[in-house]
Amino acid sequence: MQDHEIVALYWDRNEDAIGQTNTKYGAYCRKIAMNIVANHEDSEECVNDTYLSAWNSMPTQRPSLLAPFLAAIIRNHALDLYRKNHSQKRGAGEVPLALDELIEVAGNSTTEETVDLKLLSAHINGFLAELEETNRKIFVRRYFYVDPLSAIAKAYGMSESGVKSQLFRLRQKLKDYLGKEGYEL
Repeated sequence: MQDHEIVALYWDRNEDAIGQTNTKYGAYCRKIAMNIVANHEDSEECVNDTYLSAWNSMPTQRPSLLAPFLAAIIRNHALDLYRKNHSQKRGAGEVPLALDELIEVAGNSTTEETVDLKLLSAHINGFLAELEETNRKIFVRRYFYVDPLSAIAKAYGMSESGVKSQLFRLRQKLKDYLGKEGYEL
């Protein structure tokens, strides 16, 4: 089914919407969740929570593209679950590593104390729009989808150290870009 047909099922409150969503995007959602929570049961929990959130939010939203809509929802559920599961200790997965890499750019203060989140998001999107396509994809795969360095390296025919170097340069460019936008880092 096409995205607009699946969205129409949600709007009609037809329970087939969940099944069609799972058929088309189940593997996609599971991969995002697994990259963050690194546990099959937790991943399935995130997928189910995502379907429920999509069901509940569709009466007010009508996304034209379902994949990014679902990706944002599952990413949030997975990050919440990850934080809950690792509140007492730091895990050894990709999430803390990826977030630590971005903390170097964004600073140690909470977002609420330093910038309006929507404005920061708009600036990051502006930064991404200026990047060459491969660099943009590498950045998004690491910091949105939390893909491991090895997967990114394989996808782009690079070594892991090459990906690390590229991400370091991209973080530096982001830091410079945000500095020009008036952020004190």
